[in-house]
This record gives sequence, C-alpha cells and structure tokens, in this order.
Amino acid sequence: MTKSLLPLTDELHDYLVAHGSTPDEIARELIEETEAVLPDVVNMQIAPEQAAFLTMVTQMVGVRQAVEVGTFTGLSSLAIARGMAPEGRLICLDISDEYTAIARRYWQRAGVADRIDLRIGQALDELRKLPTEPHLDLAFIDADKTSYPLYWDELVPRLRPGGVVLVDNTLWYGRVLAPVSEDDRAVVAFNDRVLDDERVDLVLLPIGDGVTLARRR
Repeated sequence: MTKSLLPLTDELHDYLVAHGSTPDEIARELIEETEAVLPDVVNMQIAPEQAAFLTMVTQMVGVRQAVEVGTFTGLSSLAIARGMAPEGRLICLDISDEYTAIARRYWQRAGVADRIDLRIGQALDELRKLPTEPHLDLAFIDADKTSYPLYWDELVPRLRPGGVVLVDNTLWYGRVLAPVSEDDRAVVAFNDRVLDDERVDLVLLPIGDGVTLARRR
C-alpha cells in the first residue's frame, strides 16, 4: 500500500493556510481575541483551515438543519452558519456562558445570529430533545472526548441520507498511536468504533488535529 511521507512542517502548514480561503476580518479578530483572552485553552479553537473546510462542506451539502456539540468562542459555528442559506438553522450546544458570550458578539457582527440557536446545558440532554426522525443535514462534534460515542449515537440516526457528521480531534495530537491518558484511549476507541459503523461511509482527514468526515448512507 502506498503511503504519504510528506511531513507537515510549520512552514508547510503556513503555506497550506495561505493558499486556501483565509479568515476575513471578523474571523481573524475572533481568533485573535480568543488567543489573547483565553491563552490557556486556545487549543479548543479549531484551526483556520478547518473553518474554511466547514464552510465549504456546509455549502456543498446544502445544509439547512445542523447541530454543533461544543461551541467554545464560536469559530466553528460562525463557519457553518456562513455556509448555510439565510433560512438555515444551526443549534449550538455548550456548557459555558463565558466562552459563548464571545461567540454571540461575532455571530452578530457577521450577520448570522438569526441562524443560530444557542442552548446552554448538557449536550446529551439537548440532543435527546431533538426530533428522532432523520432530518439533520450536518452535525459537528468538538467536545469532551469520552462522550464522543454518546453524541455519535444520538446524531447519526437523526442524519438524513447524504447528511454528514464531522468530528474534530480524531488524531488527537498524534497520541492515537501511543495512548496514555483517558482522553487518548477514548479517541482511539471512538475511531475504532465508528470504522465499523455500517450506517456511514467515512474518512479521517489530516486537517488541524484530525477531522473524521462521515456521510450517512
């Protein structure tokens, strides 16, 4: 089997970002504010190239109904909402008023706040309140790693045929190759589990910290 041997150095990553759709002023300022205000947890924010990827996937799928589990300061939700039609609806689930207060400001600035329904609380509880029939066009999971299988089990049955679910951090800083912590092992177990899920076709992409993209059959 042919293997890719291209190392993604910092310089090559910079080139990659520069040769794709780059963040506009609003997204750039959101990234900068998150880095300045929340330096200890800034790694919870998706990478700029992931934001561009989310917008493109949203546009390609024609997303009108979407759910995000784990919003943080709002870069991923901003990217998804921008890819939706004006009548689209994105439900965002998070437990932090502090982090999402930043998100709200940037959604408003970008003119997409009316597309976003932010719900503060336990994500599983909120997911279980959603209609059970397949109706979602897109779901994005980027939250606590040990609960990934639970979120997956709630979201996949609610995806329409052709709908997609994206899961962040599925390469987990490379620690999937040598798991030590509980989170390490949780990501490894999740990756193995979804690989055997016959409801979806999937690919694990080396974007950011790894993104699993699955399409409902």
